[in-house]
Amino acid sequence: MEPQAFLAATLVAHVGFAIFVTAHGHLTGRDPGKWPFVTLAFGLAGIAAYFFYDESSDSSP
Repeated sequence: MEPQAFLAATLVAHVGFAIFVTAHGHLTGRDPGKWPFVTLAFGLAGIAAYFFYDESSDSSP
């Protein structure tokens, strides 16, 4: 695969993932917060963090 095609496919996938996270948050009433931006930057890792990170268990005040 050519580098330009790979970068284009990666960009399209990350934008699609970010749209998915935003739409999921809207449809479920969950505030997506920073996760669309994290997903845009990190792709599938951002989606995993959106679904599995529990902010209520954060120990900061």
